[in-house]
Amino acid sequence: MHAKEARQMSKEKRRLGGWLPDGEEAIASFRKNFAAHARERAGKADMHSVVKDFARFIREDPVVRMEFTRAIEQARKEGFELGYANIEEFVVLLDAMLTYAPPFSEKSLIHCPVNALLDWPMVMPSGYSLFRDPAFNMHMKRILNVWSGFLSGPYSRTHLNTSSPNGWFSPEADKEIGLSQFLCDPDKPYWGFSSWNHFFTREFKPGARPVAEPDNDKVIVSACEASPYAIKHEVKLRDSFWIKSQPYSLQEIFTADETELAKRFIGGSIYQAYLSAFYYHRWHAPVSGTITKAYLVDGTYYSDAESEGEEPSSLNDSQGYISAVAARAVIVIESDDPAIGEVACVFIGMAEVSSCMIEALPGQRVKKGEELGYFQYGGSTYCLVFRPGVIQSFVPQPPFEKNASPVKVNAHLCTAR
Repeated sequence: MHAKEARQMSKEKRRLGGWLPDGEEAIASFRKNFAAHARERAGKADMHSVVKDFARFIREDPVVRMEFTRAIEQARKEGFELGYANIEEFVVLLDAMLTYAPPFSEKSLIHCPVNALLDWPMVMPSGYSLFRDPAFNMHMKRILNVWSGFLSGPYSRTHLNTSSPNGWFSPEADKEIGLSQFLCDPDKPYWGFSSWNHFFTREFKPGARPVAEPDNDKVIVSACEASPYAIKHEVKLRDSFWIKSQPYSLQEIFTADETELAKRFIGGSIYQAYLSAFYYHRWHAPVSGTITKAYLVDGTYYSDAESEGEEPSSLNDSQGYISAVAARAVIVIESDDPAIGEVACVFIGMAEVSSCMIEALPGQRVKKGEELGYFQYGGSTYCLVFRPGVIQSFVPQPPFEKNASPVKVNAHLCTAR
C-alpha cells in the first residue's frame, strides 16, 4: 500500500474513541511541530535515564535495532511524515514526551501522543514483531511509568484551565466532557485537580450514574462507561486470536498460570467495549460478590494484528487480539448468585496506558456498582467474561457502529438466566 492509498483509508476508517484525529494531516503536523520542540529541548536538558537505557538496549540488540530501523524506513518510504528519520532522532522525541501534558483541541486532539509518533512504524511489516518483543515492551513500560509520574504531579496541569482553544475547562472542552457531572470546584485553582492524571481519573458526583436494579442479582451492569465492540459466545480455551476474526482465546487472556481459571469459562460468553478519550475511566463491579482473584499482566502497548492491515485504525480494530497480548488487569468476582458464579473483568491497556490500578483485592466483598480500580491515562478497552449458560440476553446487540454511544457505567448491560 502506498502513502496516497493509506491516507485515503485513514479518511475512510475512523480511529475509535477520539484518542487521535481521523485524518493523517493533523497527526503529521503534530509530529513535525513536536519534533522541533524536542530538538530545541534536547540542547537544554539531559536525557532521562530510562530513555538512555532504552536507547542502549536498542543499540546492543541487533534484531531489535534491525526491526526498528526497517519499520521507520518502510514508513518513510511510503511517504509518511514521522518527525524523525532514524532511531536516534526518535529517542530525542520520546525523551521530550516525558514532560508533555496533552492540550485540548476541537479538531486535532492528540490524546495519545506516543501512539501518534509510532502510528505508522507499528503497522509496517517490520513493526509487527518489534512491538511484540517482551524486552522492548519492558522498556516501554518503564518509560510510560515515568511519564505517568509526571502526569500525576503538579507540573502536568499546564492545560487545566478555561482558556480556549487548549484548556480542558474551556467551553469547547466542556461540550465533550460535561464537567458538571463530575466532582470539581471551579472556584479552586485547577478546579481542585492536583494533576493531569487526577483530572483524567475524575469521579462522578454521587447519583450521576445510578446502579441498575441494585437488589436484583440477575441484572448485570456495565463495568465501564464504554461503547460496545463485540459479543462472542462459545469461547474456546485456546484459539487463533491473531487472525482476521480475532476469536477470543481464554488461556491467553488469563495467562498460562491461570489455566484452571480459564477452563471454567470454556463455552461461555465475552462482552467487549472501548473507552473514549472523554469518557469516565474508573471500573465498577458488574455484580455483587467477593473478589477471588486480582492480578496484573505485563504485555504489549502498541502491537497490532497483521490481519487488520496497514492503516492507522488497526490498533482500535485489533481489540479482540490485544485482549490476549496487551498489558491488562484481571479481576474475578464470585457472584452472590450461585447461578452466575464467577465473572471475570479484564481491563486492557491500549497504547499509552502505563498503569492499570487495581483497588479491590482478593477477599474484598463488593456490591454491584462499587469501584474496582481505574485506568491511569491512555486508550482503553475491557471485557466481561461469563461462564457457559449464564447470560440470557445482552441489552446492546451487534452489529455495533463505529464510535457508538457508550453504555453508561452501572447501567443494565445484560440479564442472567
